[in-house]
Amino acid sequence: MKALIIYMSVHHKNTEKIAMEMAEVLDADLMKAYEANEKDISRYDLIGFGSGIYFFRHHRKLLEFAEKLVAKKKKAFIFSTYGGGSPKIYHKLLRKKLAKKGFRIIGEFSCKGYDTFGPLKFIGGINKGKPDEKDLKRAREFAKTLINSSHSSKYEKN
Repeated sequence: MKALIIYMSVHHKNTEKIAMEMAEVLDADLMKAYEANEKDISRYDLIGFGSGIYFFRHHRKLLEFAEKLVAKKKKAFIFSTYGGGSPKIYHKLLRKKLAKKGFRIIGEFSCKGYDTFGPLKFIGGINKGKPDEKDLKRAREFAKTLINSSHSSKYEKN
């Protein structure tokens, strides 16, 4: 199985840390959303889509890329890092865009990440030290479930 992880990780590299752990387990290639194109993904069997959460959704570059995709019948997974709230709700838009394009979502992962956006910077941020080693271990375990997965697996835990 050939895997690709397309991601955006802007402020504290929270999502990049998670993407790198998953990529190591899956022996996946990593690509930032603004670098990816339609031709790139045609060579892969499994594609991961992830970013930090901004205003209750994935990064706009990742969403724009998903919107531009031509219909594919490929396996995919979604992941994110977030400051607080409900990742199930945050994944909804990306999940819908990918499903519309024919992707079969076989798993979703999320964990908290260090967040200093907006007024949070004045109090030193929230979730300092996140993702931590426990989160990275969960990301590796999640990636292992994707290797032979043919059904959804959820790893959404705060």
